[in-house]
Amino acid sequence: MKHITKSFCALTLSAMALGAPAMAQERVFVGIATGGTGGTYYPLGGMLAQLISNTAELEGKRISATAETGNASVANAGLLAQGEIETAFIAADILDAAYRGANQFEGNAAENIRALGSLYPETVQLVARAGANVTSFAEMAGKSVSSGSPGSGQWQLLGDLLDAHGMTREDVSEDYSSFAQSADKLRDGNLDASLITAGIPTASITELANGHDVTVVPLTGPEIAALQEVQPYYASVTLPAGTYRGIDEDVETLAVRAIWATHADLDDDLAYAMVKALYENTETLAQVHVMGSQISLETALESVSVPLHPGAERFYREMGLIE
Repeated sequence: MKHITKSFCALTLSAMALGAPAMAQERVFVGIATGGTGGTYYPLGGMLAQLISNTAELEGKRISATAETGNASVANAGLLAQGEIETAFIAADILDAAYRGANQFEGNAAENIRALGSLYPETVQLVARAGANVTSFAEMAGKSVSSGSPGSGQWQLLGDLLDAHGMTREDVSEDYSSFAQSADKLRDGNLDASLITAGIPTASITELANGHDVTVVPLTGPEIAALQEVQPYYASVTLPAGTYRGIDEDVETLAVRAIWATHADLDDDLAYAMVKALYENTETLAQVHVMGSQISLETALESVSVPLHPGAERFYREMGLIE
């Protein structure tokens, strides 16, 4: 495995692992590619890595898992396709596109990608600074908006939203900053809005809203309904009032599920042990982030459109989710 930057949990795994006998055990190293520190993938990935390292059993071997920061869904799909990471968090629509070689993956189908399980719904949040006077997506014309790196899931979503509203990328001033960088630019008045898809509350938005007036722009109406006909992974959801300071009313928007994925070469028994560790200890994840409470065995197969890894499939058969 080619490691990228380690998350906060990497230094704590040895201290939290099971007892002295584990020191003599053979280790199996597993990486979980997450996202930037301002999103949800990062803290949940860190807790999942700790959970696996502490509870997963693999025929007397010790599993040492580490969560690693990354560039989220599209980049993570590339890492799996090339076998450069064992597992990763990827949005359901991006995972499907990567497997089929569609959209930004056209001509580069990653047919070795496999699913481990569905995690939680990621909420699409179009965050605008108060002075930008944006109350609907149609009012984004002529405004500056961050969509993340070209080719990313956010970038693809912005294009879809623009198309649904009869606009093109030329109708906005597009910025390619990360979640955290976008928050800084909104704070400084150098950006009108940022498109962020993540579990709520999202750390970078919380920090921004605590010190500055922002709004979350609704994504609803006939244009959005037409988009959902083309892109069925996007579900209508409500961002509850009070999610961030100053957001005093519910906001209608979209969401897409995050999927825990791997590649076909991952050992079957290892995949089984990790999936079992997650779905038998979901209450632990709720302790680190509110979105952890939405991960459950009952929704483990929602929005999973790529083949399951055989190790994960074995677990779900034992649980009665598939025949």
